[in-house]
Amino acid sequence: MQYGISMDDLWMLTYDVRGEDRSTAVRVCHLIFGRKNSTTKDGRPWTYDQPGFIHRTGVVWVGQSVLILPRVDALELRSQLERMGVLVGLGRLSIDESNLAVFRRHSRARRARASS
Repeated sequence: MQYGISMDDLWMLTYDVRGEDRSTAVRVCHLIFGRKNSTTKDGRPWTYDQPGFIHRTGVVWVGQSVLILPRVDALELRSQLERMGVLVGLGRLSIDESNLAVFRRHSRARRARASS
């Protein structure tokens, strides 16, 4: 067990938003990848990060519309996406730590490139 999750309880989730439904696509991106929020605090502009599902312990972003998550997170994300009208596929995943590490490395590399 690494990252505080059980390797025996990982799930793969895929999702699909209709291409013409831009507002739902934006809401899904915020839910999964997080966002920066701007507001005022004591009368001054203030920005803070609102983390997404990919920032949770044990969640691995595999790529376009595919994540590996602990069961609790997978069920929560599926529920939220389905309430938005998003098509969701969810299945239990059997993978060992060394193979999962490959996806973690790729996920970190993509996030680093995206924030540059």
